[in-house]
Amino acid sequence: MSEATKINLLDFNRAALEAFFVANDEKPFHARQLMQWVHQRGVIDFAQMTDLSKSLREFLSANCCIERPRILDRQHAADGTRKWLLGVDDNDNAIECVLIPEKSRMTLCVSSQLGCTLNCSFCSTAKQGFNRNLTTAEIIAQLHFAHHSLIAEGFPQGVTNVVFMGMGEPLMNFDPVIAAVDMMCDDFGYALSKRRVTISTAGVVPVMEKLQQVTDVALAVSLHAPNDALRDQLVPINRKYPISELLRACRGYVDGHRSRKITFEYVMLAGVNDSLEHARQLATLIVDLPCKLNLIPFNPYPHALYQCSSQEAIDRFRDHTASKGIITVTRRARGEDIDAACGQLVGAFKDRSRRSQKYQLSLKDVGGLTVAH
Repeated sequence: MSEATKINLLDFNRAALEAFFVANDEKPFHARQLMQWVHQRGVIDFAQMTDLSKSLREFLSANCCIERPRILDRQHAADGTRKWLLGVDDNDNAIECVLIPEKSRMTLCVSSQLGCTLNCSFCSTAKQGFNRNLTTAEIIAQLHFAHHSLIAEGFPQGVTNVVFMGMGEPLMNFDPVIAAVDMMCDDFGYALSKRRVTISTAGVVPVMEKLQQVTDVALAVSLHAPNDALRDQLVPINRKYPISELLRACRGYVDGHRSRKITFEYVMLAGVNDSLEHARQLATLIVDLPCKLNLIPFNPYPHALYQCSSQEAIDRFRDHTASKGIITVTRRARGEDIDAACGQLVGAFKDRSRRSQKYQLSLKDVGGLTVAH
């Protein structure tokens, strides 16, 4: 069997692996053994998996593979943030993932799509358009690579936290994302606590309702505006699922789960969504929800239509929402000098949506932008 036609076992969570072994007249417990070799020990050569029988190792070598993306580029920021460009197929398509080191944890920001199906007006990733969804293997391989790279460098815990805040809208690639999350949290995989894995969404309401039925990981919602008129322009999916429906889905996610909180993400755009009145509107919207509010200083990119709010405006906004009892944190920008900060990941791929071409044409008429307050 050629390498191209072999089954990539990185696509399989434990349930899928067990089904695979049973279908091939093998015991399902081999799934646990294989996961430990691959995810916990970083071994991808079947011949080295010594607690599997010789005949099984030969079968796996002949029919299966553990295929990971190629490393095309790596960058280190002055603050220790790392960004990797990973080639995911033979068509020169590539994704970016980012490792954010802190004293007590190592957080990996993973991508779920080549580009993004949505078109948030302030996001550099969105301006590059969209190519396709990532496979489960392409998602979990980002963690596999970062985790075992850290261990090899002398960080025995490896990656401690994962956030789906890289390229793409995770809930628009639901099944592969959930399968990857299963591996992240599996005791025979990376054994991450569900509180240490966060799925972010711009508000795909029907899938949010589906999400609460299949997983218990943390949920972050990219809100970015306190009223529909403004959010329609900043986050266009709001036109389909307005704020009232989004907040109903948020309440559904936390109801009956005492430990669950929604993290609301709010990018701070100068003169657009950062006034005291916006803070008042936002506080009224979310004050009755178990939540945390992350204020994100806007990270610039070439030809961006916005500027970051002043520190004074951010502090004023934070002070008001905090005064209403809402846990409010101003996120510290990380990796700006290597374009690894929030909203800056772009990867490299052919844009099938032609959005990038339309965006370049629109730059000729930047002055025509009107933003509702």
